Amino acid sequence: MPQIEDLLIGAVKTMPPKPAEDASRAAKKRYSEQLSQALALAFAQCLRDKGLKDARPAPHGILKDSGAERRMSGGIGAKRVDVTWATSESGLLLAVSIKTINSRDKKTGNYQKNLINRRGDMLMEAVTLHRRFPYAVLCGFMFLDRAAASDGTARRQSTFDNAHTRLRLFTGRKDPADRDEQFERLYLVLFDVDNSASPFEFFAVGQVKRNDKDIGVQQLRHVSLPASQQHIGLQDAAGG
Repeated sequence: MPQIEDLLIGAVKTMPPKPAEDASRAAKKRYSEQLSQALALAFAQCLRDKGLKDARPAPHGILKDSGAERRMSGGIGAKRVDVTWATSESGLLLAVSIKTINSRDKKTGNYQKNLINRRGDMLMEAVTLHRRFPYAVLCGFMFLDRAAASDGTARRQSTFDNAHTRLRLFTGRKDPADRDEQFERLYLVLFDVDNSASPFEFFAVGQVKRNDKDIGVQQLRHVSLPASQQHIGLQDAAGG
C-alpha cells in the first residue's frame, strides 16, 4: 500500500512542466489549479487506503457515483472542498483544504503577494464548514514553492516565515466550542517539482521551525489514520 509521500510524488509526476516566470497569469493559474487537483486525488486515495472508502475526490469508476469533489452546504453558504470524508448519517467528518503558491510576483520577486488571499480562503472554508459541522476535523495544507523559504531580505522575512506567523493563530482546534475559523491542524509544505525523488518538506504550523528535522511526512500519516466517527477519535488521528 503506497504511503502518502509516494502518492504525492506520483501526483507531481503527472504534472506538465511548471510555467516559466515570464509566463502569462492564466498559464500560472491553470498550473496551480492542476497541481491542487492532483494533490487532492493523492490525499483522498491515502484516506481510502486507510479505510475511509468514500473519501473524495476519486478517479472515475472508483466510487459508485462520479467521485468529484463535494460541494458542502456550510453555515454561511455552499463551498467546494478539496478532499472530504462524509457519511449520510453524520455528514462531514473530515476535510482537507489545499492551497498552492507556485510563482514569484513579477514586481517584488517574492511569493508574498498571494499569501493573504490564500489565508483568507482557508479561514472562510473553516468558518463555513465548522458552523454547519462543528464536530468535523479540518486539515489545511499550504504548498509553497521551495524558493519561498529564501526570498527574504534585510527588511522582510521570507514568505515561508511570514506564512508560519500569519497562520499560527488558526491551528490547534481541540473542541467543537473553539473558534470556527480554526483548523484542527495546519501545515506548510515546501515543494520542488524538479526534485522528483523528494519534492516535499512538511512543517506543522505553530510547532516547528525551518531547521527542525523531525517533522516530515510522519505527521501526514497521523492525519490520515482511520478513526471512529466521534470528534475525539478523529482528533487523535490528526494529532498522533
